[in-house]
Amino acid sequence: MSEVKEAVAVFDDVEHLQAAIDELGASGFDRAEISLLAGSGAIEEKLGHMYQNVEELEDNVRVPRSAYVSTESIGDAEGALIGGLFYVGAVTAIGAVVASGGTLLAVLTAAAIVGGSGGLVGAALAGLVGQHHADYLQGQLDRGGLLLWVHTRDAAYEARAVEILKRNSAHDVHTHKLPAAEV
Repeated sequence: MSEVKEAVAVFDDVEHLQAAIDELGASGFDRAEISLLAGSGAIEEKLGHMYQNVEELEDNVRVPRSAYVSTESIGDAEGALIGGLFYVGAVTAIGAVVASGGTLLAVLTAAAIVGGSGGLVGAALAGLVGQHHADYLQGQLDRGGLLLWVHTRDAAYEARAVEILKRNSAHDVHTHKLPAAEV
């Protein structure tokens, strides 16, 4: 059995990172083969200390990782929070007014007021989700960049991953061998 490697790269901005991930996906890499550095809390808990620069972590296979969440997915989550809470509020209000024998005008008014309030709560929660994601990315950029790993199945995938990462403005692109337990 041949040794299994992964490609490593650091990006200086989210746009190039997203472009590289999109190209990796279009080139046959599964999302499960692509990972990013986990949040600072997970890193500190796992390693027992905080890192100063991503270069310290590039080849450390013990470093906690996470799946990449695109800005589109964050937008979807924000929309679901806003719409979902608006919907739940409106339906609850409609049910209460109808059950009490209210008029159509009362049903519509209650749905608008309570649904709107639910939508406002959803918008506040959506803002927190977006801010948390932005803070996660900015924290890594402040420590040297966005660290990306790509599991490669064989030498051809290894070469393809390195080429894609370099083409998308990554720096410190290299590969390292994975320990047998990581394969």
